[in-house]
Amino acid sequence: MRASFVAASVLARYTSLAAAHSMFQDAAAGTVDYNSTCVRMPPNNSPVTNVAAPEMACNAAGTKAAASTCQATAGSPFTVEMHAQPGDRSCASPAIGGNHFGPVMVYMSAVADATAAGAASGASWFKVDEIGYDAATKTWGTDALNANCGKRQFVIPAKIPAGDYLVRAEAIALHAASQVGGAQFYMSCYQVKVASSAGGQLPAGVKFPGAYSAQDPGILIDIYSNLKSYTIPGPAVIDKSFF
Repeated sequence: MRASFVAASVLARYTSLAAAHSMFQDAAAGTVDYNSTCVRMPPNNSPVTNVAAPEMACNAAGTKAAASTCQATAGSPFTVEMHAQPGDRSCASPAIGGNHFGPVMVYMSAVADATAAGAASGASWFKVDEIGYDAATKTWGTDALNANCGKRQFVIPAKIPAGDYLVRAEAIALHAASQVGGAQFYMSCYQVKVASSAGGQLPAGVKFPGAYSAQDPGILIDIYSNLKSYTIPGPAVIDKSFF
């Protein structure tokens, strides 16, 4: 009886943790809902845990380019959306649950062809949005996602050139990040064609892998230690002059 009870307990715990895994899977440009048509959908909702792995760019091996792109306009809002299971946009369940607390970030990279299979390889990523930790309210970026049905809206920089881009949405779960390799990275890349009349230049960017270290203070951290502040990993959001 005891062995059966222990086995059932382990299975229940595993099922609970697995159910907490999530993926960015839907998008909207302004009021146009593109659903999942332009996302490079990960093959499953499990995280990446090795910051040095090539999967840090657009998720796990086996992630394929989408068949189409989303249309967007520089200077206009764009929304990325996270849920636990493919095709599930219900607001009844957390976008990412199971105490998977952490920051949410959005990067962009200009590419020649967003639908090309290898477009993310060697790409230069600039950060356009982030939300970390509010010590006053003890809330995280993932809490904001859950409060808004998995949606995070940001503005595409007004002063970037027209063309194809990959939009990389990422949430980092830090519930087990007190040891190296414990942080969990959930990211998806969206294929977006940006219309722009402003022209302009591209901001400086970073590489994935390469932008994060396993020892970064925002990655190797005990979030249950009465945090007074939190350092979001990666570069700062690009200068406001681009917006």
